[in-house]
Amino acid sequence: MQQRAFIAVVDDDESVREALPDLIREFGYEAGAFSSAEEFLASGRISETDCLLLDLSMPGMTGLDLQRELLKRQLDIPIVFITAHGDEIVRRRLQEHGAVECLLKPFSDIALLDALNSALQ
Repeated sequence: MQQRAFIAVVDDDESVREALPDLIREFGYEAGAFSSAEEFLASGRISETDCLLLDLSMPGMTGLDLQRELLKRQLDIPIVFITAHGDEIVRRRLQEHGAVECLLKPFSDIALLDALNSALQ
């Protein structure tokens, strides 16, 4: 039996942490939610994470901080950023720095599925 990809949702917004994992499971993937970058790093699930769905702006360690920390640890986990505080310039800049995609909130289910599929190819 083939193992389903594990998508880690890291977002300080509780409604996002509740809704997105359910949607991701509907897409056929496994999902887990974390309220902060620090919680994700301490979770012990980094090695099984196939893709990060990562909020850009969080208190404490930001999404960019987590991306840098993973690079420093030489962990190549595809990242799809999500943000309510961005625009096309921010989106392009994140992609230039290695993000697979940056979805601007609110985004559609189809946009999310397309971004996850791209990240997991």
